Amino acid sequence: MTNKSKKKADTAFVAACLLPATALLGIFVLYPTLSIFRISLFKWGGYSPEKTFVGFDNYRILFSDDRFLDALKNSFFLIITVTAVTFVLSLFSAAALSRGKLFGKSFFRIILYIPNILSTVVIAAVFSAIYDPARGLLNSIISLFSDRDPILWLGDRDLVIWSVAIAMIWQAVGYYMVMYMSSMAQIPESLYEAASIEGAGPLRSFFTVTLPGIMETVRTTLTFFIISNINLSFLLVRAMTGGGPDGASEVLLSYMYKQAYTNSSYGYGMAVGCTVFVFSFALAGLVNFMTKQKD
Repeated sequence: MTNKSKKKADTAFVAACLLPATALLGIFVLYPTLSIFRISLFKWGGYSPEKTFVGFDNYRILFSDDRFLDALKNSFFLIITVTAVTFVLSLFSAAALSRGKLFGKSFFRIILYIPNILSTVVIAAVFSAIYDPARGLLNSIISLFSDRDPILWLGDRDLVIWSVAIAMIWQAVGYYMVMYMSSMAQIPESLYEAASIEGAGPLRSFFTVTLPGIMETVRTTLTFFIISNINLSFLLVRAMTGGGPDGASEVLLSYMYKQAYTNSSYGYGMAVGCTVFVFSFALAGLVNFMTKQKD
């Protein structure tokens, strides 16, 4: 077989291997995504065969909709707050359990990872019980030190979004901790020995050796943070608060769900979905650009 015919055979083999995956991607990802963009240009209830083409009217209405803007603000708050706190806790937990001299490292690894294997419904049930104003653990502890009235953690407009954020952080720390621990295990021990010879202590070694050594993993996980926060916030809000009180905990995907499937404004709901799609990808691209390492 000549080199030319061998090259053609290799190309045909690669194409045959990629074809099933490409077909599945087109059928189950690309086509539904393009359909959502198309539907967002119509006024449609979702069940009626009648559709009215309105162009970009749904988008014009969207950015003058106070409820949507509140949901956008809540989603942005959760992305920033949950990402920052989870990143710090998971990173330092990974460092402590990888290189720290702690007793019972395996126990702490299991304890911190357990929340990640629980379903979202279970997490919502656990935190709803903790936040219960009458019999919840949190108010019971506070009552030991204060005679104040029970705090409505999920019923107060100023507290509810923080309550959701805490549940999201508790669920996520262990997952990202394991990713960082795996990446830290690949850093050569000789680098730490060299840093120690130069007089670097544990903290300085962390910032000069550990953090640069896992930066690619950090970049990847920051993108995961954005996507997972958008999805997880929807699930927890649906299970814990339903968007209440009075929309104070509404997030982008829960608002989209209500518009599309509760208010029979399917076209408008898909406009919200398209906005979430663009928002999440733009934010992920910005994070990747800002954390890009120079060669």
